[in-house]
Amino acid sequence: MPDDPLPAHAGPFALGTFRGPGGPFPGLVAGARVRDLSDLTPSVRALVEDWDAWLPRLADLAASPDGGWHDLAALDVLAPIEPGQILQSGANYRRHVVDLVAAEKESVHGATPEEARADAEKMMDERIRSGVPYVFLGSPRAMCGPYDDVLLPALGEQHDWELELALVIGKPGRRIAAEDAYDHVAGYTICNDLTTRDRLYRPDLKAIGTDWFTAKNADTFLPTGPFLVPAAFVGDPDDLRITLRHNGVVRQDESTKDMIFDIPRLIAYVSTTTTLHPGDLLLTGSPAGNGAHWGVFLRPGDLLEAEITGLGHQRNSVRSAL
Repeated sequence: MPDDPLPAHAGPFALGTFRGPGGPFPGLVAGARVRDLSDLTPSVRALVEDWDAWLPRLADLAASPDGGWHDLAALDVLAPIEPGQILQSGANYRRHVVDLVAAEKESVHGATPEEARADAEKMMDERIRSGVPYVFLGSPRAMCGPYDDVLLPALGEQHDWELELALVIGKPGRRIAAEDAYDHVAGYTICNDLTTRDRLYRPDLKAIGTDWFTAKNADTFLPTGPFLVPAAFVGDPDDLRITLRHNGVVRQDESTKDMIFDIPRLIAYVSTTTTLHPGDLLLTGSPAGNGAHWGVFLRPGDLLEAEITGLGHQRNSVRSAL
């Protein structure tokens, strides 16, 4: 655990994965204590696979003094769950995309700032009405804990942050109707979906387009956690505050209500292609304020601090990969 205050979360309990003297274990977080669940389940992923049965039992365990309890401050906090699929939604915040489109219209097409922004807003309104989300896959190997060091790879210079609300699937489904989508959500966590901007496009393969593998899947490029907070405790996931500080400067500060495609539409869309299973992780996109917007990118010695309402916080120091 870092030296800053314990990461508060919404509700009476949350779940996570921790490392103590005996090694990693799944844990139930209640206040400043963690109940070791390894006597009951091998992992948080296994627990989520039987979510409806486990949820009421977790409430009882959180209120009981029985079991092996630890001080949270004495444990290392790992990524809360080992996911199945990681589905990542891109270009999903209205203000963020409007900024990008308007900047292109000014620099490439010579539009005035007012014309460029009006055109971009019109495009986003039409996308909300008739468009579909843009989703790609990420690698679980990129995940690290919420307080781990972020390691900058040798290739590339423009290493960027993208703080995102992520949901964890708790009920399987295919072709899920939007009105039923929240029934499939076990809980929520925080992901910082780091990207090396100057490795995103392949100059040798321009016709293919983006190279998501290289740009987004370096080791430690997906700090996740600290906890999985059950959906029942989070309130309205379409109105949570996302805040990221880079070296103490606020860079991202936005509500999830700025999402172009909300969580039900995202779940409905991805489940038309792939069957969702408990433990799958769905990232919902990042708001305006990434490093490319500010013209500032990550360097060794930097500090990233991030939080989302009710889900706790992350704190990641940045250094070069060895």
